[in-house]
Amino acid sequence: MASGKSLIGRQLAKDLSVAFIDLDHYIEQKEAKSIGEIFSEKGEIYFRKREHFYLKELLEGSEKFVLSLGGGTPCFSNNAELLFDKDHLNSFFLNVPLSELLQRLMKEKSQRPLISHIHGEEEMAEFIGKHLFERLPFYNRADHKINANQNVDKVIEDIVVKLF
Repeated sequence: MASGKSLIGRQLAKDLSVAFIDLDHYIEQKEAKSIGEIFSEKGEIYFRKREHFYLKELLEGSEKFVLSLGGGTPCFSNNAELLFDKDHLNSFFLNVPLSELLQRLMKEKSQRPLISHIHGEEEMAEFIGKHLFERLPFYNRADHKINANQNVDKVIEDIVVKLF
């Protein structure tokens, strides 16, 4: 969350002249519900099963695209096996320091249902730290780790260098 996945992915796809797909938006279109509605109506287990199904569906296609994943996607339903160590895929971990994520999320929390209830920087830092601690082993399996704590053009340049 707040690493710039969608912003960077959208611009990278444009620069590469390929489609951009945000997995969460793809799921929302397929399910005709927002992610929040899916979670509240059917629960996280249902969501994670559908997330896995749609991820697999996308990766089995032949179209080239840039795919932005939700922060939890690699951590559930054996999605890591679909994403990492594949010759035909390039995976990137957009690494942003906790202190920067904290600043970004404090500004955006009202637009993010998962964190809108959090009060204060200390509680937000604990939330971010807990999730990073749990997820870093998965994120670190990505083919490439990119410093995403810099301007978008530089991040995209770093990604393109790794691709070609």
